[in-house]
Amino acid sequence: MSPEEKTVDRTVRVLVPEYRQEPLEHLYADLQFPEILHRPYLYLNMVATLDGAAHLMGRTKGMGGEADRLAFRRLREYCDIVLVGAGTVRAERYGPPRLDAEAQVRRRRRGLEPLPRLAVVSARLHLDPALQLFSDPDRRPLVITTEDADPARRGALEAVAEVVACGRGTVDLPSALRWLRTRGARWVLCEGGPTLNGKLLAAGLVDELFLTLAPLLAGGGAGRIVAGGSLAPVRLHLRELREHQGELLARYTVIP
Repeated sequence: MSPEEKTVDRTVRVLVPEYRQEPLEHLYADLQFPEILHRPYLYLNMVATLDGAAHLMGRTKGMGGEADRLAFRRLREYCDIVLVGAGTVRAERYGPPRLDAEAQVRRRRRGLEPLPRLAVVSARLHLDPALQLFSDPDRRPLVITTEDADPARRGALEAVAEVVACGRGTVDLPSALRWLRTRGARWVLCEGGPTLNGKLLAAGLVDELFLTLAPLLAGGGAGRIVAGGSLAPVRLHLRELREHQGELLARYTVIP
């Protein structure tokens, strides 16, 4: 069979909770997350190789396939806030969140703003105000830092972002999430990196994990999706598992 004659696989096989097939376009098209009062409901979205690497040469680009890229976009459709660490912003070259017109319509139907707001966690404020992240004056991101952060760096970032302080020495993540809840944030999507993931998990602030297992082996010293030595084992319940072209997309609930 020539390459021209090969058919493109547009079917996702749902393995858990029961086997069925669905069109790829239906992936995560109808999720529902609960609303809790004391903080936003928080879910992680990560990708890893089969040997546990969370990046290839410092970035996740090229790790996931078509289904993972669709999941990345779809999971942004359900949140008020996209939460990310400063190191990930720099490594992945983040810009303002973007979604196509149809996705924005779906968000409006769910009672959300057309686009989620980006919130960056940075205790030391090592963020260049010229980054693409800060390029849209009409969609200024949040920067969550500490009360004792460098005043000069804070002043520079306040020209391009809304800066809020939570904690001293290190960002107080429970306080930060409570503050986001008072601002109307009901659902938060965290896209890493591993250090931020570890701190959120250690503080009991993560409710779900969406994890793509890419059919790759990376070797070397690449880090995992969670970093930090203070985390006790966290038990998860597998809710859903899908497969597309060898890629596994898992949805887990954190067991309290």
